Amino acid sequence: MAYTGKVTGAESLGRILQQARLLSGLSQRELAQRLGTTQRYIWEIEAGKPSIYTDRLFAMMRETGMELTATIEPKGDRG
Repeated sequence: MAYTGKVTGAESLGRILQQARLLSGLSQRELAQRLGTTQRYIWEIEAGKPSIYTDRLFAMMRETGMELTATIEPKGDRG
């Protein structure tokens, strides 16, 4: 069963990414190793820590009327 959510800002994106990671059975450390980054970086993204990039991205989306949704496909559901 897929899960879909509306992404309205860095915090909601972080929560959705966290849920996707958890459904994949990965710890922050394991995901960081796979991506070649640090566990702290994964934590910051999942916590919705603001950055210039995300602030501008979501401001641009609001100004243009764009809506973003994310869908999580749990491991067992992936084709």
